[in-house]
Amino acid sequence: MKMSAAEISQVLKEGELEKRSDNLLQFWKRKTCVLTPDSLNIYADTQKRSKGKELKLQSIKKVDCVERTGKFVYFTIVTTDNKEIDFRCSGEENCWNAVITMAVIDYQNRKAIQDFKTRQDTESASPGQQERRMARAP
Repeated sequence: MKMSAAEISQVLKEGELEKRSDNLLQFWKRKTCVLTPDSLNIYADTQKRSKGKELKLQSIKKVDCVERTGKFVYFTIVTTDNKEIDFRCSGEENCWNAVITMAVIDYQNRKAIQDFKTRQDTESASPGQQERRMARAP
């Protein structure tokens, strides 16, 4: 999965995160991550040559369980299908959890505005809708 030039120009944050593996031993594996306005892209290597995983922001329900220890900040991304993905990052740098949370909120706001405008356009195109809307007004 290669990122387009437009996506690269809209990188919100790029750097390393550690992701807990899904297997029985649950090792922490270092990943290179790129956050854009629409997705979190996760790569196994720093050159982003490996096939990356794309986690769309629309599929993130929330960023949860933020815990600080001496060295790390731990957090969990909960997806809309209730899958939990555990991450940790160094506590010294501006941590990812806040940036991801703000990106999800921004995405949800953009989507709500787009849905509202689409609904408004649909209603204005339907004859008689204006009268019904005016009838509801106080």
